[in-house]
Amino acid sequence: MATPPDRLSPALERLLLRFGEMVRRVGRRHRLAEADVDEVLQEVRVRLWRALGSGEKIAAAPASYVYRTAVSAALDLIRRRRARREEAIDVSRTSGEAILGEVREGPDGVVEGAELARQVATAVDELAESRRPVVRMYLAGYRLAEIADLLGWTEGKTRNLLYRGLADLRERLTAMGIGPGALA
Repeated sequence: MATPPDRLSPALERLLLRFGEMVRRVGRRHRLAEADVDEVLQEVRVRLWRALGSGEKIAAAPASYVYRTAVSAALDLIRRRRARREEAIDVSRTSGEAILGEVREGPDGVVEGAELARQVATAVDELAESRRPVVRMYLAGYRLAEIADLLGWTEGKTRNLLYRGLADLRERLTAMGIGPGALA
């Protein structure tokens, strides 16, 4: 018994050839990198395939449906990335290096770095709730503009919370005996 011809794939490819640039513009409009724009295009392909399921429905899909699917896919990608970044934001060894200078190499340095990271994390956890995410992201290496964009805040608000949060963190760490003021 012969398998029936696959009419879904050619119809899907024709639709994406027709509207592919529109999908890419949606990704760029949301300030996604080219690799992410490609990911959105692939996600649109999968969503259309799942939702429409037949070559006839795919061929008849209007531009507005493809556009809404692309916007939804782009926003979902951004949300997933934000969630992952917020989960991944953790005070690491580099945070300790930024506070104390260089941490020694070798096993002792690893232990010191881990202990320092724990102390910095504890101090960050004691900051005002509104300042914590900004300081964590800054210590994780994000720039001010990235932090503002990821949190959906203005750069002015983000800058204010960051500066106040870093000042509070510096005070807490100095009180704990950590930092340039405590080492002098």
